Amino acid sequence: MEVCRRCPRLVEWRERVAREKRAAFRDEEYWGRPISGFGDPAARVYVLGLAPAAHGGNRTGRIFTGDRSADWLFAALHRTGFANQPQSVRRGDGLRLEGAWLAAAVRCAPPANKPLPAERDNCLPYAAEELELMPTVKAIVCLGGFAWDAALRLLDPAARPRPRFGHAAEHALPQGRLLLGCYHPSQQNTFTGRLTVEMTDAVLERARAVAGLPR
Repeated sequence: MEVCRRCPRLVEWRERVAREKRAAFRDEEYWGRPISGFGDPAARVYVLGLAPAAHGGNRTGRIFTGDRSADWLFAALHRTGFANQPQSVRRGDGLRLEGAWLAAAVRCAPPANKPLPAERDNCLPYAAEELELMPTVKAIVCLGGFAWDAALRLLDPAARPRPRFGHAAEHALPQGRLLLGCYHPSQQNTFTGRLTVEMTDAVLERARAVAGLPR
C-alpha cells in the first residue's frame, strides 16, 4: 500500500508537502506516502477517520499522529483503556493499542483535508482487506460524516433509508457489527465545544461495551 499512486492529485500533494515542509518541522524527514492502519491485529473496535493530516500523519508516517486531532483522540483512547499512553507523537514512541485498530477512509493527505469521492473509492479496498483480516471487530467508530459514508459504502451499500450520520448515531451492519458515529476530533469541533471530552469518551465506552471488552 505504501507505494500506491492511484490518485494523482493526492500523490502530488502529499509529496509536495513532504518537500516543502512546515517551518516548525523543517529539520524532520516527512513520510510523504500512503499510511497503513495501526493498532492491535486482534482488535474488536475499528476506528475510521477521514485522512492523514498534511503535517500530522503525512509527516510522521502513522495515522492520527503528531497533530491536535491526535492529541485529542489518543487522550480519549487512553482514558477508555485502548491505549497505553495518552500521546501519539511519532513512530517508535512506545505507543500500543489494545483491542482497537485505527485507519483512515483515505490513506494519503488530501489538499484542504477534502478528499474526492473517487479517491475514497480507490482507498476503500485497503479498509476492506484490514477488516477481512480482523473478523474479531464488532464495533466500527466513524470519526465524522465522511468516514461514516465510507463505512456504509463498504459494508452496507444497500441500506435504505440511508442511515444518517450524527454524534452517537448507531447502525446495525449485516455482518453483525455495529456502526457508531462520533464527531471528528478536529480543532473546529473541539475548540468550539461541539465535541467534548465526555462526548468522545461516551462513544468509545459504547464501542467497548458492544465489543465485549472488559474494563
